[in-house]
Amino acid sequence: MAIALPSMAQTTREEFVEKYNLMVSKLGPSGVGIETLLDRWEEAFPNDVDAKVNRFLYHYNKAQSIQMIAKQGRTTYLGRKPALTLKDSLGTDVNYFEDIIFDDDQFSQSIQVIDKIIATYPDRLDFRVSRISALLAYEKESPDMATTDLLNLIDYNATKHPTWNYPGVTVNKDFWDAAVQEYAYNLFRTASPVSYEAFRLVSERMLKYDKNNTLFMDNMGSYYMVAKRDNKKALKYYEKVLKLKPDDITAIKNCIIMARTSKDTKLEKKYLPLMVKYGQTDADKTSAQMRLDYLNGKK
Repeated sequence: MAIALPSMAQTTREEFVEKYNLMVSKLGPSGVGIETLLDRWEEAFPNDVDAKVNRFLYHYNKAQSIQMIAKQGRTTYLGRKPALTLKDSLGTDVNYFEDIIFDDDQFSQSIQVIDKIIATYPDRLDFRVSRISALLAYEKESPDMATTDLLNLIDYNATKHPTWNYPGVTVNKDFWDAAVQEYAYNLFRTASPVSYEAFRLVSERMLKYDKNNTLFMDNMGSYYMVAKRDNKKALKYYEKVLKLKPDDITAIKNCIIMARTSKDTKLEKKYLPLMVKYGQTDADKTSAQMRLDYLNGKK
């Protein structure tokens, strides 16, 4: 008598990866059956970091749902333009923005997973980036936890000097500065009182460890120019930048903007020659020269 026996063949890691990628391509990171597959994957390979990362992605994706929210009187929200504009009963424009709503429980589970991964792989910069990015998306206009995380990461990088590992990338000073600046930019474009202060704190923390970093000096100028509307303080930072880097186009442009908005012709004439010399395009240079000629009374 023949009796069917259970197969003893074990699924390989590569087969789990192939199956996961196929399911995600059809169902998304939190589709039906993904969690079951991850359970089996982690049971078979408990130390597989990819399985753990995909578990984080499962909870993070499952936590999200998209809604349209009305923001009357707002022309931007989280740095985005409205997806739709309608009029209310009084004929006033009401802007609607696409927003991501998070389920707190699922989001909390995603953070617990990424925390365990970071504890196991403390020098994997991509995992720390994923955590901060998730917190930024979750906290929106009040990025307190994300800011604390980012400040701690800046301190850790400056004091511990880790040998960062970021798959596919060489982590040098330029990459590090660019990565932090990407977060700073997102905080700035969110344009809430809390995010502006976070932008300031991050920029100041970077300058604490690299006082002549013109990238973050520019940030401080932008903070005082836009968030505080204090052109005097903004100008001090931009002038410091231009002493170190005379061709810094951000500083040049913003100095000209401040001069024009304050109708300070003398100040504008001081910075227009820099735009003529260092403008990024011929059009910028020509426009600056024409404006300079006009201010100098030339025909």
